[in-house]
Amino acid sequence: MRPFLSSIEPFDDDLVGPAVHGFLHRPAGPPGRGLVLTHGAGSDCDAPVLVAVAEAFARAGFTVLRCDLPFRQVRASGPPSPATAARDREGLRRAVTALRPFVPGAISLGGHSYGGRQASMLAADDAGLVEALLLLSYPLHPPRRTNAWRIQHFASLRTPALFVHGSRDPFGSVAELNEARRSIPGRTALITVEGGGHDLMRGGTGLPLAAIVQKFGNLRPI
Repeated sequence: MRPFLSSIEPFDDDLVGPAVHGFLHRPAGPPGRGLVLTHGAGSDCDAPVLVAVAEAFARAGFTVLRCDLPFRQVRASGPPSPATAARDREGLRRAVTALRPFVPGAISLGGHSYGGRQASMLAADDAGLVEALLLLSYPLHPPRRTNAWRIQHFASLRTPALFVHGSRDPFGSVAELNEARRSIPGRTALITVEGGGHDLMRGGTGLPLAAIVQKFGNLRPI
């Protein structure tokens, strides 16, 4: 693994677009498929769950870029603003583009919580951008606010998606996630982390990395 940085490029007219900043995990053998991973609202690309997942996929032959979203590049702490969510999605689009020179095969996109939500919204808007989605602890709704669903774009999501979800996640139950998945026209799959919370790394049975890699590797468009 070595640091991976890209230059800031023009974004729109006279505006400057978000840079791509993160770390590149290379497989030991020839590169095959690629995966861009990003973090949640209260974290950055060094989140333990992202490091563990990136290393597992690299061992399986993926080239993985785990990257900071634009909002985190601006400030080291604090949550993102709804006003800058579109810029975060543009940052993910640029990360996919930045990874392409390193990967001969298809590229997938994923993230934890807020990062996974933005990845899925980007894929819903551009179905051909990536091959598949890895959605870790998708935030269906804020804790205890089951009337504030964050799935309006699911009906437009045709990119195959693997959800990894803790059975004690306050941002949505497994039953709620299964119900929400029914609105997605693309192929979906679910791995439940029994006893796991929103961060997936504490409590319960632990993160089933081998199962995640295997099921994701078999995920293909309908």
